[in-house]
Amino acid sequence: MKVDILAFGSHPDDVELGCGGSILSAISQGLKVGIIDLTKGELGTRGTPEIRKKESEKASEILGVSFRKNLDFKDGFFINDKEHQLKVVEVLREHKPSIIFCNAVKDRHIDHPKGSKLVSDSCFLSGLSKINTNHKNSKNQLPWTPKQIYHYIQWFDLKPDILIDISEFQEKKMKAIMAYESQFYNPKSTEPNTPISSKRFIDSIKQRDQNFGRISGVDSAEGFTVERPPVVKDIKGII
Repeated sequence: MKVDILAFGSHPDDVELGCGGSILSAISQGLKVGIIDLTKGELGTRGTPEIRKKESEKASEILGVSFRKNLDFKDGFFINDKEHQLKVVEVLREHKPSIIFCNAVKDRHIDHPKGSKLVSDSCFLSGLSKINTNHKNSKNQLPWTPKQIYHYIQWFDLKPDILIDISEFQEKKMKAIMAYESQFYNPKSTEPNTPISSKRFIDSIKQRDQNFGRISGVDSAEGFTVERPPVVKDIKGII
């Protein structure tokens, strides 16, 4: 299945937190979106891989994405090498996205910048015709290069290069985030507290979206950094 946007996250819930509103906006406009989780998040303090899988399925249903896949890389220990790159190249060539959403270029969790660089490098390699993957249909997988790579913002307050209006979708975005009951604020939980399990963290996600909205003149927005500035052919597109 070809998609317009392929959103990558190092862990289940990264995508919902970083670009859930933008995904909802894109789907509302008729675009097809898929999600690729690099790991199962098995090293997370709370929950289990099995629980997080069920939660990711619920979140995907709320977002309305066309599909969600997990590449089963090792949480905390995956690296940006040939083996991992070829697996990412496989899904890029299979789904032929025009736009990539992926992890922050700099962040608190070591997997986030690793995942960011891995996906970015794989997008370049995917366009090289002499690279064959180990996919069963690799000989039929033609080279593919996405048009743009957008890195969503996570723990650190990075300065965005572009903002996407999610004013109509922030409430639904938060529902998708809270589908991960094992990870986020749940006063009934008896599991250890983590940096993301407090109510303060959930409030900070809303507040950041609202602050990005404030500086751009809308109610809520999500911020992204870019590797190269997007080009607008129609000047009316920036009015």
